[in-house]
This record gives sequence, structure tokens and C-alpha cells, in this order.
Amino acid sequence: MTSPADPTITCPHCKGDVRLTESLAAPLVEATRAQYEAKLQAERAAIAKAEAEKARLSLKADLDRQARDLADLKGVIADRDAKLADAQKAQAEAIRKQRELDDAKRELDLSVEKKVQESLATARAQAKQEAESDLKLKMSEKEQTILAMQKQIEDLKRRAEQGSQQLQGEVQELELEGVLKHTFPGDVFTPVAKGEFGGDVVQAVARGEGLLCGTILWESKRTKNWSDGWLVKLRDDQRAAKADLAVIVSQALPKGIETFGHVDGVWVTSTRTFLPLAVALRHTLLELALARQAGEGQQTKMELVYQYLTGPRFRQRVTAIMEKFEEMSADLVKERATMTKLWARREMQIQAVLTATAGMYGDLQGIAGQAIETIEALDISRITGPHGSSEKPS
Repeated sequence: MTSPADPTITCPHCKGDVRLTESLAAPLVEATRAQYEAKLQAERAAIAKAEAEKARLSLKADLDRQARDLADLKGVIADRDAKLADAQKAQAEAIRKQRELDDAKRELDLSVEKKVQESLATARAQAKQEAESDLKLKMSEKEQTILAMQKQIEDLKRRAEQGSQQLQGEVQELELEGVLKHTFPGDVFTPVAKGEFGGDVVQAVARGEGLLCGTILWESKRTKNWSDGWLVKLRDDQRAAKADLAVIVSQALPKGIETFGHVDGVWVTSTRTFLPLAVALRHTLLELALARQAGEGQQTKMELVYQYLTGPRFRQRVTAIMEKFEEMSADLVKERATMTKLWARREMQIQAVLTATAGMYGDLQGIAGQAIETIEALDISRITGPHGSSEKPS
């Protein structure tokens, strides 16, 4: 007996629907389920197998790629190792060559030292005048070279110092001139051009109405040490400029003077006190000019001569003559001493050359014998004298 809820199936033979009972449908459903589960398992296995194959291929590709990368990396490392080995080898070779060079240098120094010692011993043993002459000549050449180089170094240093001192002196000169012009605007200031009689600036002292009352020759020095030669030179410059007074403004002062003072006819002052001294000297010139103006028209020629003889200009003239005479006398004594030393030195040099030449000629005669012709000028008896004493060449 069937119920409306019983399932139906289509019969493959009769093409009609067949209603199944519960007892018939259950095995069929179970078989169908088993069939579907088997098919599902097979499909899952196939899918799993395909996925596994795909994963295996992907993994293989990754492994192949990593293997290639590893091979490339090994190649790079091998290349770097080779370059590093080459560099280390080159460094080792350079160190070895440097060591060989140092050893060779030490050996060369030792060899040179030995040769020098052997040469000295041979020269001393054989008493070769030629070797001694060559050695003296070489030492003289080296000394001359050293002296020439030292002279060049000293010249360069002196030029550099002179350039620096000259620049500083020009700055101080401009500063001195500027301060004087600012303090005494009514006076006339004339800078001394380079190459003229000397000094730095000439101050013409003038009164209010423009009358000149005297001149002051100023010279500035910016050095560390004082030189008495400045006084002599400035006195000559004072006479050439026909100045009434001469003043040296210097950072370094002579012994016994701390601020300013009068030394051998020249006023000397420091850079701190030159302006008060300028005021005092200018006031003195103004007073002297007023005194001269008051006595004009009352002087005779004898009075004028007396004033000239007792005045500073006559004393300056006589002092200049005496200074030049003393300089000429001192130069003459120096020249006589220098020429005497020079003649004695030349005489010794000529005698040494003749003796060395005769010694070389004697050595050659001892080697070649009669093959060397006799040279009367190199006869030992003519050079050393009959008793072995050296004769002065005529």
C-alpha cells in the first residue's frame, strides 16, 4: 500500500513513473548516496591531486628560482672573493716590494757608508793629494750651495719682513699726518715723496695771518728695536729739507728715554706723546718768529754773521762735515783690513792650487814614467822651494 508521500522514480524500460515504497526506496537512496559520495570523494581526490600537482609545480618553480638566485649569489660572492684575493695578493706584493725597497735602501746606505769608510781609509793610507783635493772641492761646493741657499732664505725673510714693516710704517705715517693736520689746521703739511731727501712729512708752522714761522721734519718708525743710525740719517734729511727741527716718532726709544727727549740734535718721542711735543715745538717756533720779527731792521751784517755762527744751521753744517769725514775714515780702515784679508786668502788659495796641481803631476809621472813630458812650471823645487818651504808666487 502506497501513500501520496511515497517517492516516484522513472522506469527506464517503460518510461513511466513508478511509485516506490519506503522499503524499496531506502536501499536505493542509500545506494545513490553511496554512489554520490564515492563520486564526490573521487572528485575531491582529483581536485586534491590537481592542487597538489599545482603546488608541487609552484614549489618546484620557487625552488628553481631560489636555486638560480643562490647560484647567482654564489657567483657574485665568488667574484668578490676573487677580487678580494687579488687585492690581498696585490697588497701583500706591495708590502713585500716596500720591504724589499726598505731593505735595499738600508743595504745601499750601508754599502755607501762602507764605501765612504773604505775610501777614507784608502785616502789616509795612500795619502793621495788628489783624493783630498777632490774631497775638499766637494765639501767647498756643498758649503757654497748651503751658504747660497741660506742667503736666499735670509733674503726672502728680509724681504717679507721689510714688506710687512713698510706697510705698517706707511699706515703709521698716514696716521701721524692725519693727526697733525687735524690738530693744526692752519699749518701747511707736505708729504715727502719716496726717493727724496727722507722723512715722512714736513710741517710748515704758520701764524693766523698766514706767515710761516718755521718747519718741522717728522719721521715715523714702527720697529721693535731702536737704531742710532736713524739720528744720523734724519740730520742729513733735516739739512736737505732746510727744516728748523727734526722729530722721530717711534715705538722703540733709545736707552734713558721713556716718553720723549732730545738726542744728538733730534727730538725723539713715543707714539703716545708726540702730539704734546708737537704743540710745544710749534709754540717755540712761533715765539722765535715773533722775536726775529721784533729785531728786524736793527741788525748789521756782523750781527747776521754772528747769529749764523752761533745758530743751529752753522752747527748743522759743521756737524755734517765732521760726520762725513768720520764715516770716510772708518770706511777707509774697514777697506784696508778687508783687502789685507782678501789678499792673504787669495795667496793661500793660489798656493793650494799650485801644490795640488804639482801633486797630481807627480802621481802621473809615477804611473806613466818618462811618457809624461817634464813641465818646468810644475817642478816641485820651484813650488815648494829648495828646503821644502812654500815660495810665494810672484
